[in-house]
Amino acid sequence: MRAHASEQLPADSTLLRNWKRWEAGSSEPDGFYRSLIAKTFGTVTAAFFPPTVRHDADAELIAGTGMETVEILARLRTSDVSNATLEALRITADRLCSEYPYMSSEQLRVEGRAWLRRITALMDRRLTLAQHQEVLSLAGWVALLVGCVEYDMGLRRIAEGTRKAALTLGEEAGNTAVSGWAYEMRAWYALTQGDYRGVIAAAETGESIAASSSAAVQLAAQRAKAWARLGDRRQVEMALDKGRALLDSLPYPENTDHHFVVDPAKFDFYAMDCYRLAGEDRLAEMYAGQVIRSSTDPDGTERKPMRIAEARVTLGVVAARSGDLELAVAEGRRALEGDRKSLPSLLMCSRELATLLRERYPNEPEVLSYLDELRTLSPS
Repeated sequence: MRAHASEQLPADSTLLRNWKRWEAGSSEPDGFYRSLIAKTFGTVTAAFFPPTVRHDADAELIAGTGMETVEILARLRTSDVSNATLEALRITADRLCSEYPYMSSEQLRVEGRAWLRRITALMDRRLTLAQHQEVLSLAGWVALLVGCVEYDMGLRRIAEGTRKAALTLGEEAGNTAVSGWAYEMRAWYALTQGDYRGVIAAAETGESIAASSSAAVQLAAQRAKAWARLGDRRQVEMALDKGRALLDSLPYPENTDHHFVVDPAKFDFYAMDCYRLAGEDRLAEMYAGQVIRSSTDPDGTERKPMRIAEARVTLGVVAARSGDLELAVAEGRRALEGDRKSLPSLLMCSRELATLLRERYPNEPEVLSYLDELRTLSPS
């Protein structure tokens, strides 16, 4: 707030005390602080503090008695919510979805839930039909993001409830993309829980709803991953081919950081997983290298740390199969080092490496040490 203030602010203790009162709802910031808070979070004042509009329900009913059809339709086209407010919410939803690769799960969940409350609060306002549909869609996208983060944190039951809510929002909004991604999340949940037939069922349902969207690409990839774990190489290739053809037909995405966009580089990530499971070490290693390169900026910053972590596990598996125990354990450990983790996915892949090391090198001290590290990461 100090960085964005045009004048000197009170001491930290005073600011903190005021902030706690605002968060608790015991008082509201004045116009100066409202503007400053919005500026601090990179949005407009109305997005954080929409004007309160109260309606007299009885007056509404009385006024509505005997209205002509034209008057009714005119009311449906009027709104208490400005286009600027909706645009600010669109920008915020996109920003949150783009911060998924690197923002901590806890922080992103807090922000996502806060914005979800602000978006759904608009449903109490008078909206046009188009605005009503868009608010439902925006709430659906943010709910999808929150569900992903909750699952990353190991909050399975809560994440599934959030996913179902997002699916309902997508259906009510008529937004097939939101619905398709809700089924993709169901497929992902099932994959990491070992329910491979459940993955295939969720993928088929989602693809039928969002057949021409990027969600269908990822659904095909989840199907391929499930078939790889079931040992059906032909179905793996068919699913990958379908996803690859659909991805080729889609325009290149404007924002490749958006979590609910499938960028072309992500398809290498899917193929890497499938070929690792199929025992195609040369292809798996090639795709892992490509995933690391495409997910790292020229200055060495890891832009997609979760993808890189799974690529490290893949390199560890390839090394273990070739007899290079030192490299296998080193890559396995590097995969566990990052701050930003999707625990279910990372543990699923890491356990594949752990099983391989346990079978081939059961008494090696380095292996036992790595297995202990992995065990501490696993939820109790």
